[in-house]
Amino acid sequence: MASRAPVSRALAGDEAAPAAALTFERGAPGRRAVDVPAWRGEASELPPAHLLRASLPLPELSQGELVRYYSDLASRNFGIDTGSYPLGSCTMKYNPKVDDLLASLTGFADLHPLAPEALAQGTLAVLFELQEALGAITGLPAVSLAPAAGAQGELAGILMVKRALEERGELARRRRVLVLDSAHGTNPATAAMAGFAVTELQSGPDGRIDEPALRAVLDDTVAAVMVTLPSTLGLWEPAIEAVARDIHAVGAYLYADGANLNAIVGRLRFGDVGFDVAHLNLHKTFSTPHGGGGPGAGPVLASSALARFLPTPVVARREADGEATYALVAPEASIGRMQQFHGSVGVLLRAYAYLRTLGLEGLRAVSENAVLNANYLRELLLPYYDLPFPTRVLHEVVFSATRQRREHGIRAYDIAKRLIDHGVHPPTVYFPLIVEEALMIEPTETESRESLERVAAAFIAIAEEAARDPEALHAAPTTAPIGRLDEALAARQPDLRWRPPAEA
Repeated sequence: MASRAPVSRALAGDEAAPAAALTFERGAPGRRAVDVPAWRGEASELPPAHLLRASLPLPELSQGELVRYYSDLASRNFGIDTGSYPLGSCTMKYNPKVDDLLASLTGFADLHPLAPEALAQGTLAVLFELQEALGAITGLPAVSLAPAAGAQGELAGILMVKRALEERGELARRRRVLVLDSAHGTNPATAAMAGFAVTELQSGPDGRIDEPALRAVLDDTVAAVMVTLPSTLGLWEPAIEAVARDIHAVGAYLYADGANLNAIVGRLRFGDVGFDVAHLNLHKTFSTPHGGGGPGAGPVLASSALARFLPTPVVARREADGEATYALVAPEASIGRMQQFHGSVGVLLRAYAYLRTLGLEGLRAVSENAVLNANYLRELLLPYYDLPFPTRVLHEVVFSATRQRREHGIRAYDIAKRLIDHGVHPPTVYFPLIVEEALMIEPTETESRESLERVAAAFIAIAEEAARDPEALHAAPTTAPIGRLDEALAARQPDLRWRPPAEA
């Protein structure tokens, strides 16, 4: 395998810079980041000598060198606190730091998950209020906070549908789940994991649900239809109420993928337009930095008719002698436990703080600004990139680089890589799959007008460069610590072991 030395030199941008070295290349034998007492022959806790690997060299650094190394790495990280992050369908927005502060209060953060309920009443009261708030916001009053993230919330929702059909005695017949071709990939995966066959529905020429095509495949073999609202194209479904009536007429359920709730929060409720069950991504719409590898939270919400199937536990409120107490309970016909304990409580607390500080009017401002920002960016970029579905959008806009590919040999991948040189995180590319050379851009509600204009200026500069100097785009990024990687090769054949240059 290739030596790691070129990687470390590239990290610094200067082959001669000693700060470029990896931990293995820094320091010297005998240096320590902590003060370890000298061994004087006492009984040792180390493994027997024959189990130690002489071939495993470990870096030996002083504390100062170690701190500088990780500080240098941290300064190279790109995040929402350092620049715009218009990653479509993922709501990579700035989140209030006060939510982190409130979630880290000692009474919450130090509570053991196995603590008796009597010692957890404050936390349980907050979680109960969050359940009630999410039910009010979505019009689906039955809420479980247990699922760990959106995909698990989806699975919980479809398993609830499955259990309901089983009780109705129709599960043997209803073996199909209908999923739109523009859906998140988790939708068909969820249906398949739950044991259903997946039928793909092609979108209409306007990118929306094709009602005649849907009605043609609706029959008593359908268990549920999964719809993302707004869609991954950033489009509203104006016929959703009629679609819901058609689905219910054949005895099937309508499932809402709530990943894009920030476009409609405070303005429209899933239950009011006919959805039976939904999941939300609290780590996207309701605070918590998303995409950093931390936990998510994907509550599942349902109509009263499906409440008894919610995953366990849910928080119940009881009144006795004028005093309220809270307890974790299992719904009557629960599908069971989705994970250990009670979900990602730190994320749930952040969502509660977000909701309480904004209030209803604040939530309406969230959706208003999300839609405004997406349409402003759409107007700025419309002369430079193709727009497959030329209509106003909601929270995100999906452009296509087909013009750049056809005229200059530039693909969406090249544009995404060149954005790094402009200090902008790339958008989602090649999704939804129904859009060729897709550039899926979500500016989010927390970006200012000036920020949007900087993002637009980068996209416009790249479009002009594609015509003038396409090779520059093929070579991008040129200012990043490491240049253009073969991500597929890196994922399949990672080089995980450092070797001294003499061995490489």
